[in-house]
Amino acid sequence: MIVIGIAGGIASGKSLVAKQFAELGAIVLDADRAGHQVLREEKVKNQVRDRFGQSVFNNHGEVDRSTLAKIVFDPESGPAWLKKLEEITHPRIRRLLEQQIEAVRCSEKLAVVLDAAVMFESGWKDFCDVIVFVDVPRDVRERRAEMRGWPSGELQRREAAQIPPEEKRRQSNYCIDNSQSTEQTFKQVQRIWNELFQRSQGGEQ
Repeated sequence: MIVIGIAGGIASGKSLVAKQFAELGAIVLDADRAGHQVLREEKVKNQVRDRFGQSVFNNHGEVDRSTLAKIVFDPESGPAWLKKLEEITHPRIRRLLEQQIEAVRCSEKLAVVLDAAVMFESGWKDFCDVIVFVDVPRDVRERRAEMRGWPSGELQRREAAQIPPEEKRRQSNYCIDNSQSTEQTFKQVQRIWNELFQRSQGGEQ
């Protein structure tokens, strides 16, 4: 089984590429979704409450991720708060992803796709056999972020907490241009898929 990591800048379309790999037969593991799951654990909520206070919780007693994001992505104090949050959540997310990968491995699927925005920062790239970088110009990504409802400058603030996209691209095995149509993106995904499994089958012969 091959583990394919999806990397790229914010709003580059990593989830689209992951979905297209799924159409070819891969199982997608979403680290952001794993993060949501971890934030619902009582032990984690208690630690978040101890470090961030009750103000980051909603009326249902769950972590309000938008409120938390305003704190950890603040241009001045954010990096220190982000580090505190990652100390709580990242080890648990890593363990959950390891369990999910192992479960897929036992299912005899051809591939797992790991969609994780902070794959390089967290060290989760160690799970991956190959990394696919999703490339989109900065101005296009900013427009996409605005379509999500993000205020001007939010993409830049969040991306400042991550390894620069150029460095992620340098460390990747493949690059996909996702600045045009979804059909053109899928052709590139399919080409990578075919190459990976031709190589895999060739190594087994």
